[in-house]
Amino acid sequence: MEDDRITEQPLKGKSIAVLMTDGVEQVEYTSPREFLEKYGARVILLSPKNAGEAIQGFNHLTPGDKFTVEKNVNDAKIGDYDALVLPGGVANPDLLRLSPESIAFIREFAESDKPMAAICHGPWTLIDAGVAMSKHMTSWPSLQQDLRNAGAEWTDDEVVVDGRLITSRKPDDLPAFNDALLKELIACFDDDTGPSS
Repeated sequence: MEDDRITEQPLKGKSIAVLMTDGVEQVEYTSPREFLEKYGARVILLSPKNAGEAIQGFNHLTPGDKFTVEKNVNDAKIGDYDALVLPGGVANPDLLRLSPESIAFIREFAESDKPMAAICHGPWTLIDAGVAMSKHMTSWPSLQQDLRNAGAEWTDDEVVVDGRLITSRKPDDLPAFNDALLKELIACFDDDTGPSS
């Protein structure tokens, strides 16, 4: 994306949390992480698993790489992060929904009015966190009825931005998802509403 206001590293000094566990669709973790780090952000992998433990990534149904947890979500403080990313994969958000501390973190993050981005099956967790109500969202198509039942307006779009919430449907949408997150982060910091590091 080209924008005169975007410097080489507009996210320098900013910390972005990624919350996930086993079964994550790995490109939905690796693509945003690499993208955000390219623009200067520090990205931290949070999980209900303990720091140092491994998370099993997947490429669709095929086991992929393993990723090391950097911090247990229980030890994470909302104020330490400027944005939250929720990757998909079927098992990952399903397991996070069974983690009260993960759902509480997502709920509190949403209440902090900082940018939050969920892709593919990732928006499932937003239902349990009470975030979906009255939000315009998208997701992997199989989640649309769940999200509508939770009070969301669901549309089949590459990326949907509603306030600070960004959602996308699938790995093919990652370029638009990443760009929307970057734009929202820059707008948030320009408004001086994001925490400064």
